[in-house]
Amino acid sequence: MLKFVKNHMESIVGIEIYPIISLTIFFTFFVVLFWWVFTAKKEYISRVSDIPLND
Repeated sequence: MLKFVKNHMESIVGIEIYPIISLTIFFTFFVVLFWWVFTAKKEYISRVSDIPLND
């Protein structure tokens, strides 16, 4: 099964750019998320963490 998929993918012109694009998108997403987590204000984190308990 993997041989069939691999051989089929090799015949598509320009297919090698898709893994690079997906890696770039995921890397960028996690870097932005990491940056947001460390720069978020403590008051906002505290307020949001209490939302489930305010019922």
